Amino acid sequence: MNKTQGILSGVKVLDLTRVLAGPYCGMMLADMGAEVIKIELPGCGDDSRANAPVVNGESAYFMNLNRNKYGMTLNLKSEKGKSIFLELVKQSDIVLENYRPGVMDKLGLGYEQLRKVNPAIVYGCISGFGHYGPYSERAGYDIIGQAMSGLMSTTGWPDTPPTRTGTAIADVVGGLSCCIGVLAAYCSRLKTGVGDKVDISLVDGMVSALEIINMIYLCTGRVPEQIGNRYEAIYPYDSFRAADGYVIIACGNDKLYGLLKGVLRIPALEDEKFDRNLKRVENHEQLKQIIEGWTKERKIDDIVEQLLQAGIPAGPINTIDRVVADPHIAGAREMFVECDHPVAGTMKLTNSHLKFTNQKTSIRKPAPLLGEDNALILKQRLGMTEEQIAALAEEHVL
Repeated sequence: MNKTQGILSGVKVLDLTRVLAGPYCGMMLADMGAEVIKIELPGCGDDSRANAPVVNGESAYFMNLNRNKYGMTLNLKSEKGKSIFLELVKQSDIVLENYRPGVMDKLGLGYEQLRKVNPAIVYGCISGFGHYGPYSERAGYDIIGQAMSGLMSTTGWPDTPPTRTGTAIADVVGGLSCCIGVLAAYCSRLKTGVGDKVDISLVDGMVSALEIINMIYLCTGRVPEQIGNRYEAIYPYDSFRAADGYVIIACGNDKLYGLLKGVLRIPALEDEKFDRNLKRVENHEQLKQIIEGWTKERKIDDIVEQLLQAGIPAGPINTIDRVVADPHIAGAREMFVECDHPVAGTMKLTNSHLKFTNQKTSIRKPAPLLGEDNALILKQRLGMTEEQIAALAEEHVL
């Protein structure tokens, strides 16, 4: 159990999180080599074990987010369960949880309680609104984070209702933020010997991610609205219809626009109302019609190849079947890898996006079955016997 390889080899994590944001953080730590123990409720486990899609009765949603983790069940409402957890905390570096603020404190297992048994513990928590403030006790979900941060009000087209992104981006950003925070706190702890609490809010994370959207209002007083795929600051930086789908053209400056004119050879592009970026942003509707008159007559891959050869940033708007067959993404960068699961069988998972020169992230272990590693953890970490473990199971502590 202590032979984990990777850049975080030797770091011990207790992962109490469920569903997406917290498990995403734990997944990244595990992919980088940390020894992550996922602790679930006996009997039912993480809610996402029931989420679609399902392969041979096992949730692919769960299997992707919880690979490389050891699985343990523990009833934290029982005194024996709390005692076992505290013993594990004494030997651990990081604790992750995404319960509603106050839940862990009521259990007697919040940060203030845990730091008494291990002052070096790093405590990462993710919630909808954070652990303080007037909204802190509200339940938080990804779609609420997207809505209340302002993201949904700027996503979509002018004639469509506010739109969430295709993935649970507030949860993903929350997981990324928690991973960054706990690693920063861990670095500090290595210097000082003292841990810290990392308080991540889904709404805060999305507000931060909105970057220029916030600045438009703060600097000009204009409330940003839905503008489709174009960018507020530069143009042409947008999606354009092709004969067989859509393509992205990203001219980030006047020089690139000049190169685009050289490829398209359309006299209308020479008009002075397009000669500077600010003018192009102002006249983006006319400019898009002109460029799309050229792109819609050509296929995606032909457009991309021609523009890239001219030094113009461009790319296809890929459907997922194109992504998983892409020679760079799926091939060279190995973003999809096979994993053998004891129930689901051989399947592909999304690989880690974190690449290192001298170390390697990898999927070494499939997501655990519910309570799969109870005996292993209790024997190796706490020195328990088979009889003691069996007694805990009888008492529904495990």
